[in-house]
Amino acid sequence: MIYELRRYTLRPGRRETLLSLFEREFVETQEAVGIDVIGQFRDLDDPDAFPWIRAFPNMADRKAALTAFYTGPAWQAHREAANATMIDSTDVLLLRPAGGRLPRWDRPPLGSGEAASSLWVATIYHVEPGFEAFFADEVASLLAAGGTPPVACFATEHAENTYPLLPVRTGEEVFVWFARFEREADERVVDVPALAQRLTAPPRRLRLTPTPRSTLR
Repeated sequence: MIYELRRYTLRPGRRETLLSLFEREFVETQEAVGIDVIGQFRDLDDPDAFPWIRAFPNMADRKAALTAFYTGPAWQAHREAANATMIDSTDVLLLRPAGGRLPRWDRPPLGSGEAASSLWVATIYHVEPGFEAFFADEVASLLAAGGTPPVACFATEHAENTYPLLPVRTGEEVFVWFARFEREADERVVDVPALAQRLTAPPRRLRLTPTPRSTLR
């Protein structure tokens, strides 16, 4: 599977406008052409950001699905309204699975207004090659013992971008792991000193709450 972790920078105060539009017009219409819309979130630390995750079976299917969606009727009808909410849409990590699996819940129906109370934390490391084995052997168990077990892990997918009309970040090696807490108050941060010498940049933590129609809940 190929995953995209997308994080849009929005115009001030426009997040709810985009979320409403996205959940009404861009969920089923992406899935109809073969895109797995996995999760949409509010970023607790940035009210003008919209992070979300989607997936594809492989890079060839990604090209076909994105071509179908972005030339299709839903995007053509609503793209101006969506783009009007955004400052930047190029913060996109192309990822492959590197351990674990994101659990899925049934998607609430259109018009559902109640979001889940859970908190998802995506931690992004910039790393050197070989980090995956180090994380699995020496880090994951320490995180679990501290109350933040990694639910799923991902690493940079270095395949050529098969749909260049949508840029992705290149020239970097990242490792991303997700933790889930039942409530925001349950969040924990575990210090793993051995990580310091393995990272090439400071880690980044995205504290995410699911939107009403996210299948990550």
